[in-house]
Amino acid sequence: MNEPIPISAPATGTPSKPEPPGSSRHRLVAAGAVAALVGAGWLAYHLQVGRYHEETNDAYLQTDGVTIAPKLSGYVLEVLVKDNQPVSAGQPLVRIDPRDYRAQAEQYKAQIAIAHANADAVRAQIDEQVSAVEQARIQLQTAQTSAAFAAAEANRYAPLVAIGAETSEQLATRRNQAQQSAQQVGIHRAALANAEKRIASLRAQVRQAEAQAGSAEAQLKAANINLESTTLVAGIAGRIGDRTVRQGQFVQQGTRLMTLVPSDNLYIVANFKETQMRRMRVGQSAEITIDALPDQRFHGHVDSIAPGTGAQFSLLPPQNATGNFTKIVQRVPVRIALDADANARQVLVAGLSAKVEIATAGARQ
Repeated sequence: MNEPIPISAPATGTPSKPEPPGSSRHRLVAAGAVAALVGAGWLAYHLQVGRYHEETNDAYLQTDGVTIAPKLSGYVLEVLVKDNQPVSAGQPLVRIDPRDYRAQAEQYKAQIAIAHANADAVRAQIDEQVSAVEQARIQLQTAQTSAAFAAAEANRYAPLVAIGAETSEQLATRRNQAQQSAQQVGIHRAALANAEKRIASLRAQVRQAEAQAGSAEAQLKAANINLESTTLVAGIAGRIGDRTVRQGQFVQQGTRLMTLVPSDNLYIVANFKETQMRRMRVGQSAEITIDALPDQRFHGHVDSIAPGTGAQFSLLPPQNATGNFTKIVQRVPVRIALDADANARQVLVAGLSAKVEIATAGARQ
């Protein structure tokens, strides 16, 4: 039996041209040259610029929020703001029932009135006592005149009795009258002194009443301050965040009701490794990328550097002098001032993640 003869298919493609000798080697040389140029360019950039740029993605947008808390306890009468509402400085936020504090202020006003009335009454007594002192002084002068007359009569009768012109009984009577007049002078002098001391005592009572009025006025000022404190106002401009207060709620003194977040005081806290802090200085420029706005780059500068690592300010700082030790690279918080316009600040909120790159070439020396 004859075997079938295979028939080959006709060629459909064009025959490949042979490569010129050395073409592969030329391509390798060209690729190596390009790689060398790229590497040299990168090395030059790294030596001149790159190694003087420090970056971290451990950075977050921060702001100095203000906690709104009542100075007084009481029932919330009215909540004047809503969640996330922008407010201006001095705008009322919450009103607490002021009736108890208003009644306390009225009580102090009554105490002031009573104290002033007591002072006026004592001043009237002083006026009366001045008249009594004047009367006692006139009585003393009358007694002194009578005593002088009685003494003169006794002295006049003494020689008459000696020559027998008058009896000794008359002399004894005159001397007795002179002694009684002298005693009356002493009585009226003591009465005058008591009347004058009474004026000094009454003046002390006036000062006491005035002091009571002053004390009540100070208490009234404190009560008025408490009365004004029943209305909580915004100390700065910003936005309301984390509002927990509700109308009709009883709030205690110092309880946090909401947080006021300023919108014009945003900054970045970037936590750089301790090995990146060698050339970092205040005032150096920074490039910032916010994760929420990846296509937009912000500018800023180093505002301040923390005086210690984050571990030093933690609630329980590490005690490396005890037990086993494992070295961990520490991070230093760096505050970056953010340069952003008003439109960007409406989008940026506290807590957003960021990436920060700081140019430290100025401190290369």
